[in-house]
Amino acid sequence: MSVIFPSAEWFQEAADRLNASDSFQRLGSCDAAIGVQVDDRCFSITFDAFAITKVAEVPCEAPGDLDFVLLQTREAWQAMLNNIKANGAAEALFTLNSLDLQTPEGLATGEDYTRRDLFYRYNQTFQDYFDISAEMETTFA
Repeated sequence: MSVIFPSAEWFQEAADRLNASDSFQRLGSCDAAIGVQVDDRCFSITFDAFAITKVAEVPCEAPGDLDFVLLQTREAWQAMLNNIKANGAAEALFTLNSLDLQTPEGLATGEDYTRRDLFYRYNQTFQDYFDISAEMETTFA
């Protein structure tokens, strides 16, 4: 079954798959409330110890209490997810870390650097979250 990106259903499907995987056992716990912005749509994803416990679409102008927001254009997200699908995981230039380094203002945005630092601390867990989409059938809106 194909899931539309971006949508709360897509992010929940990825969360369910990551929760069922061994990622948290391999990498350890992750405590972060992150946002993902795709053009004018925003989503919050709550990583709570050894599981993703909440996924929701939120208003971009008031996304709630998030540690940081991953911000890319729809085209950039699509290129990243297509690369993941084609290779089973993001290749070097399409990892969250590489995309952050390639973006002058940074991929992870936020006012509080201490909270934004969670992007770097738990980067591999977030990468696993997006890499698991290789198992999904994604349709782009």
